[in-house]
Amino acid sequence: MRVAVVGGGPGGLYAAALLKRLDPAREITVWERNAPDDTFGFGVVLSDETLGGIEHADPVVYEALRAEFVRWDDIDVVHRGVRHTSGGHGFAALGRRRLLEILHERCRSLGVELRFRSEAPEPARLAESYDLVIAADGVHSATREAYAHVFRPHVVSHRCRYIWLAADFAFDAFRFEIAETEYGVMQLHGYPYARPSPDHHPSTRPSGPPGPSGASTVIIEMREEVWRAAGFGEPEDGAPGAGASGSTQDSVERCAKIFADALGGRPLRAHRSAWTTFRTVVNERWSHGNVVLLGDAAHTAHFSIGSGTKLAVEDALALAACLEEQPSLEAAAAAYEAERRPVVASTQRAARASLEWFEDLDRYLGRPPRQFAFDLLTRSRRVTHDNLRLRDPHFTEAVEREFGCPPGTPPMFTPFRLRDLTLRNRVVVSPMDMYSAEDGLPGDFHLVHLGARALGGAGLVMTEMVCVSAEGRITPGCTGLYTGGQARAWKRITDFVHTRAPGTAIGVQLGHSGRKGSTRLMWEGMDEPLTDGAWPLVAASPLPYRPGSQTPRELSRAQLTDLREQFTAAARRAALAGFDLLELHCAHGYLLSGFLSPLTNRRTDAYGGPLAHRLRFPLEVFDAVRGVWPQEKPMTVRVSATDWAEGGTTAEDAVEIARAFAAHGADAIDVSTGQVVAEERPEFGRSYQAPFADRIRRATGTPVITVGAISSWDDVNSLILAGRADLCALGRPHLYDPQWTLHAAAEQGYEGPGVVWPTPYRAGSRRPRTGRTDAPKPRLTLGT
Repeated sequence: MRVAVVGGGPGGLYAAALLKRLDPAREITVWERNAPDDTFGFGVVLSDETLGGIEHADPVVYEALRAEFVRWDDIDVVHRGVRHTSGGHGFAALGRRRLLEILHERCRSLGVELRFRSEAPEPARLAESYDLVIAADGVHSATREAYAHVFRPHVVSHRCRYIWLAADFAFDAFRFEIAETEYGVMQLHGYPYARPSPDHHPSTRPSGPPGPSGASTVIIEMREEVWRAAGFGEPEDGAPGAGASGSTQDSVERCAKIFADALGGRPLRAHRSAWTTFRTVVNERWSHGNVVLLGDAAHTAHFSIGSGTKLAVEDALALAACLEEQPSLEAAAAAYEAERRPVVASTQRAARASLEWFEDLDRYLGRPPRQFAFDLLTRSRRVTHDNLRLRDPHFTEAVEREFGCPPGTPPMFTPFRLRDLTLRNRVVVSPMDMYSAEDGLPGDFHLVHLGARALGGAGLVMTEMVCVSAEGRITPGCTGLYTGGQARAWKRITDFVHTRAPGTAIGVQLGHSGRKGSTRLMWEGMDEPLTDGAWPLVAASPLPYRPGSQTPRELSRAQLTDLREQFTAAARRAALAGFDLLELHCAHGYLLSGFLSPLTNRRTDAYGGPLAHRLRFPLEVFDAVRGVWPQEKPMTVRVSATDWAEGGTTAEDAVEIARAFAAHGADAIDVSTGQVVAEERPEFGRSYQAPFADRIRRATGTPVITVGAISSWDDVNSLILAGRADLCALGRPHLYDPQWTLHAAAEQGYEGPGVVWPTPYRAGSRRPRTGRTDAPKPRLTLGT
């Protein structure tokens, strides 16, 4: 097999070394346009997981790396002159130049041909001349662009400018430092990558390899508008600015002054450094014929989680293993992509959360100091409350004390008050449509379903969307509150909750299906229109939900008045039924949500057009319901904070929507996303909707409920303690385990007022023993 590797970075070099080691008969050539020691960046961070893979696949490379690594455990977060340190994290780093030297040496010893200062031939020519072409040519990959019609790349540039620099001393921790300047917020990311020698002394060398005092990578980052205001960029009139072409040294000196405290007055140095914006690269495909993408050519992950080199090296490991395991190159390429894509997608979600946190850093500056540090450490959702509790219990306990957790109380089991209702913990059973009613009447199923979850320990149990009219149902199986009989049936359920699960609150969610109604039961065809017994639909505008759906009638002014009365009548019945909280459903494309989104509201009257007009009818309904709902009882509003579709509701719109409802008396905003238009493209992932809730909470000061793929009590603790949400609503976990909250308490060893085991269940309050599970075997083991 003849193999061409385009790009001499760590991923390409390691792939070449592995493939040659696996089969010395392979002819492998690496093209690198730059000189051997001419590299971008300074230090490289690798995880223990990645090092373990390297150790099993190539002990020679592993031993060489181990001899060079700088290891440290602490992360320092410095904000407004206060430094908080969290330990137990376990990092390993070395100079990028030294990493490349080790890989160069290994490739040469194995017989790989390295061609430096040499442009690779055109991709099509390589593909004709070689059996396998590995495109490891980086974020600006020419190979990827040559076959863009096949790989279908999606590249997004983000909102911050950053520059890679170095300092000629070794930080004693991974350091994050925030500078609030007259131009805006700037941040420093710094970590050591070379140890100081025993007799080190301060170095003032402008460039070159690490000196006797060690070395650290220093990244300076700020929003684009801050960068321009500070004069680092090109001014509007085109005159040269502080950061314009030819003035990198001026930028370096200014950054050293801004972060003089972090640097101890020492200078910074540059090497091929320039201000740039990060680009997230995603490809629909990673292979085409005998051409395979690897590393940044296939995908990128923001530097703030330190995964770029890690992903590239792991790609190389997986590709080499798949080529050994599969019978053909085609099968190997498919297996490589199938194995790596889920891992990369997960990492990119974490990286996106991290970069967006830093982009919006100014929103978090007012948090209490330790909570700010905790929020920063958990920003990507990879590090969690439980992780930190294990790594550094003293730091985590200090954050908990500052938050107000009594000793031994996880954040999720602290109380929360809305008007006269005090919830004993922060767990909410999210509204989940059960499609099990007859003529809108909740029956024994609903009693068992909601009663079981109330007995399960949650602070608040929510009903499914309860419809305000028969025509407002989603399906024939949806519940309602449009008759007295339905109200009495609901009272049977609330009485059970209050009597058998004292301390648990039960809330009702009122809504109207709008254009998404008159459909089949979910398991018979979700969103599919009824074939028999359909009823006419109404909506903000006459737009069907999707092709084949019924087209609704546009609501007239008289009909709007009737609808408002249906909501108030249902709210009165909800009060008589004994509910503790009422939520108005203004999300997921149902009737009120249909007024809010510009994709579903095309009206030309007073209820359409700009956002203030689109808000009018939902606010009228809210005011009418609030007017009849008992004043001592809270009201919340569920909103879709984004439509996940071009031209729809944006995160900025969601803030204004939330602010408007809060001004009208909403006690909390239940923040969901999407389900407004069928052509949405949501970005799923763990706790993926939490950033929208966090943004609303920060911008409006209104309490928020967050939802969306929150599956563990660790997630709940992390979100609450970081201040990203006040309450966490979980749906599917409560379908899997009605006693989810009780079990969360047992698993954390918590016994206290935040959760109470029902007397008949108390014997089950100890966590059952589990059997032993063996760790997975190494991905690729080649021996010595």
